[in-house]
Amino acid sequence: MNHKFTRAAMAAVAALSFGGIGFAQTKWDLPTAYPATNYHTENITQFAKDVEAATGGKLRITVHANASLFKAPEIKRAVQSGQAQAGEILLANFANENPVYALDGVPFLATTYPEAMKLYTASKPAMEKLLTAQGIKVLFVVPWAPQGIYSKKEISSVADLRGIKWRAYSPATAKIAELVGAQPVQIQQAELSAAMATGVIESYMSSGSTGYDTKTYESLKNFYDTQAWIPKNAILVNAKSFDALDAPTKEAVLKAAGAAETRGWKVAEEKNTEYKRLLAERGMKIHKPSAKLDADMRQVGSIMQADWLKAAGADGAAIVSAYKK
Repeated sequence: MNHKFTRAAMAAVAALSFGGIGFAQTKWDLPTAYPATNYHTENITQFAKDVEAATGGKLRITVHANASLFKAPEIKRAVQSGQAQAGEILLANFANENPVYALDGVPFLATTYPEAMKLYTASKPAMEKLLTAQGIKVLFVVPWAPQGIYSKKEISSVADLRGIKWRAYSPATAKIAELVGAQPVQIQQAELSAAMATGVIESYMSSGSTGYDTKTYESLKNFYDTQAWIPKNAILVNAKSFDALDAPTKEAVLKAAGAAETRGWKVAEEKNTEYKRLLAERGMKIHKPSAKLDADMRQVGSIMQADWLKAAGADGAAIVSAYKK
């Protein structure tokens, strides 16, 4: 058998295979921890479609919803190591890595969308510096709805939360549990419905969208609209993967990312009211917190703000000072 001929034939076949669009196309995986029907995931899916259209199919991004490719805590490392070219994270989940991420979960620092945008703008340079050092680039950031308390029983003050089984999904929510005397249980969103149905948790803090997505109304019947903080998700890309793109493709990605960020903030605000209505329609009681519960939670917030400033040092003080200007 003529091995030279065989090799030449194989090379010719390879040239034909890769000579067309196959060679030019780049494929990215983008894992997210949230359901396909969540507005964050819908926004990311639209971003992926926009990129594919703008690049004429040169860059194709596959969105993997509902923690199907990586679980929430694994996504950042997957992007950093290049196992996934891009991914979505909840910034507050990484508070143990650096206080800058914790800022997103400090209660009563930013409680409205304009305040949340101002806080994001103030903290963005520090956050980008951290991620750049890890070989990661931020594509865009989108907020959740303001955070409230879901509870099996009615509550009128923090004393009513003592000993309650409380879902802790981030260092901030674990710290709140500690300060109010609740029992923290670590549960990610994908396991939340089962945890409520089996009584593993009786209370947690999150947005209206999480309550709706996880059918919280089937297990917990009370939502206290404390509007304690507005956490944000960041869509990250591996810097090497981004740098490997040609200039027009990079430009298309950044343009689509800018549009996704603007759209995401607008949708988040619109959905906040809609989710509370949907929860109420399904039997959830939407409560305005009592004066006592509000004061108690603000006290928790002031302790956490002081702790954050202590942990974040001069850099943290500079961010808060820029935010409060």
